[in-house]
Amino acid sequence: MKQHVKSIRPFIGSQNFELSRKFYKDLGFEEVILEPRLSLFKREELGFYLQDYYAKEWVDNTMIFMEVANTDEFWKELSSLGLTEKYENVKLVPVRTMEWGKECFVHDPSGILWHVGEFF
Repeated sequence: MKQHVKSIRPFIGSQNFELSRKFYKDLGFEEVILEPRLSLFKREELGFYLQDYYAKEWVDNTMIFMEVANTDEFWKELSSLGLTEKYENVKLVPVRTMEWGKECFVHDPSGILWHVGEFF
């Protein structure tokens, strides 16, 4: 197939839509409201759809990898946001170095696991 692909945007669920909307805005994403129960969250050219829909088995198994230029700098910014104090179920796991690169982890208010990292 020769068509130019412009983006891939996953759909993710939320246990509490309003809380998740606030969380992703605090994380630095810009919200574009598409429908009352669906928003696009984007940073630069990247984005994902947040839905006001929750299926525990689906959300508990959702993982997203977001590649950044510098994981250590991302972690410094992330740590300074006070997300674990603002949001009850949010968890942050510090940077670790692997054979392939570096990564840290963010669990959103619904439990979605974000891997944030860089490749060597």
